[in-house]
Amino acid sequence: MADLHFELVTPEKLVRSEDVHMVVVPGSEGEFGVLAGHAPFMSTIRDGEVAIYKTAGAQPERIAIEGGFAEVNDKGLTVLAEKADVPA
Repeated sequence: MADLHFELVTPEKLVRSEDVHMVVVPGSEGEFGVLAGHAPFMSTIRDGEVAIYKTAGAQPERIAIEGGFAEVNDKGLTVLAEKADVPA
């Protein structure tokens, strides 16, 4: 299966831009997972953690985020977060 292009953006900067296997996002209506080929979708997000799976079966990398929006389109997944706590 093709990779999913994922971007995590805050008002200050582009935090991540990479191709990954899957991302799980804390949507305001519940968590949702996005793989390559996902149908177009838009959701507000709640405070929580984005789980980034670089490959199938890998342990996720988690990034704490606060508020914002997520959009899935034919180019991939973009998370526009008000704040993101990126591990050093």
